[in-house]
Amino acid sequence: MKFNNDMLRLYAVTDRHWTGEQTLYEQVRDVLMGGATCLQLREKDLDEASFYEEAKNIKELCRLFDVPFIINDNVMLAKEIDADGVHVGQDDMACVKAREILGPDKIIGVSAHTIEEARIAKEQGADYLGVGAIFPTSSKDDAEVLGIERLKEMTETIDLPMVAIGGISYDNCLLLKDTGIDGIAVISALFGQKNIKQATIDLKKRVDALYETMHTCLTIAGSDSSGGAGIQADLKTMLANKVFGMSAITALTAQNTTGVTDIMDVTPGFLESQIRAVFDDIYPEAVKIGMVSSKELIHTIVEMLKHYDAKHIVVDPVMVATSGAKLISDEAISTLKEELLPIAEVITPNIPETEVLTDMEVKTVEDMEKAAKKIYDTYHCAVLVKGGHQLNDANDYLYNGEKGTWFKGHRIDNSNTHGTGCTLSSAIASNLSKGYTLEESVRHAKTYLSGAIGAMLDLGQGSGPMDHGYNI
Repeated sequence: MKFNNDMLRLYAVTDRHWTGEQTLYEQVRDVLMGGATCLQLREKDLDEASFYEEAKNIKELCRLFDVPFIINDNVMLAKEIDADGVHVGQDDMACVKAREILGPDKIIGVSAHTIEEARIAKEQGADYLGVGAIFPTSSKDDAEVLGIERLKEMTETIDLPMVAIGGISYDNCLLLKDTGIDGIAVISALFGQKNIKQATIDLKKRVDALYETMHTCLTIAGSDSSGGAGIQADLKTMLANKVFGMSAITALTAQNTTGVTDIMDVTPGFLESQIRAVFDDIYPEAVKIGMVSSKELIHTIVEMLKHYDAKHIVVDPVMVATSGAKLISDEAISTLKEELLPIAEVITPNIPETEVLTDMEVKTVEDMEKAAKKIYDTYHCAVLVKGGHQLNDANDYLYNGEKGTWFKGHRIDNSNTHGTGCTLSSAIASNLSKGYTLEESVRHAKTYLSGAIGAMLDLGQGSGPMDHGYNI
């Protein structure tokens, strides 16, 4: 059986002291039915013949559930019955010797209590480490308690899958979140419970929560029927950046790579219903706002985001086309300035939009810096002024009120750039939802955008879309 890290998620270690009214075989069956991802047979007192028979039977049971069967310490028995692997302690056979006996394809785990022990195990060919004791444990009264901080130090120092062991239970396992471990190994938390199957189900759900890293992001924007911009581009971008995307649609458009042929705004009431539906169920950790064409819709958005105390609001102030043509009314622009921009964490105007927001011409990099400061002073939000409009080679300038940062880019010779503004702002929001700083989020977003453009997707008869999934 080929080893992978997921096998360590819920690692069950047997102990016959907990058998009670059940046989060990029955207990193992219940653990496997409950969702254990690995089974280690640990016997210290059983005679050799009985151990052999027991190991053969439990191995076959593990095969039925496609769960790796590991034998503790006894390397020769593991070889004899063709177990999936063996786990050795510091006082047992050396890992390098076990590897010689079992060959390259078997799983070998090693107990480690220090970084040095972990380093040696890795050098000798271990597949994973059992690290502990993390908490005080009744199974080994003399075990030194490693603690969470030393556990984190080991995961950060040694590049090898690790399973935490020692005193771990349903009640304390969530304390191990963000420690870098690949799973937990338990004995009494499973085998010491009255209903072993249910205890395993419950603990597996608990452990899975350690690895729930799906962050959430909402896009409030128009629909692009051709899929290159608007909410379609936003949701693709969020998925590619490993974020769960949700949407509230401001307008339906009939468009393709050659242009827009029709548009239909939603009503303010329906937009409010969409936003409420999202926030009342799956609270977004960041919000991206794209094109909104009317004063009433902008007012609704602001009212809802204030009501729900929305975080990490990114506004792509779609007001002016690259050609210079206005895309929304003067009244809507005024509402955008007065109500929406002041609640944003960052806005991402292009050069023409920057000129509208500042009532100044932007012709040089010095103008970009001056304009960014003026926007911040006026609206009290950070601003990313996007270059590229024959002003520079896609260099963008971020100003947050304290400092300005240039993000250097290079122009990619690809005319298919439909939806670049939507994509960049959505990528920024995605990274903010994951906990990155604004500066980090912009940097990651620009890297992603460059990759999407650089994939050189060529669809449609006009300015085509980018390959949002180039990195998937």
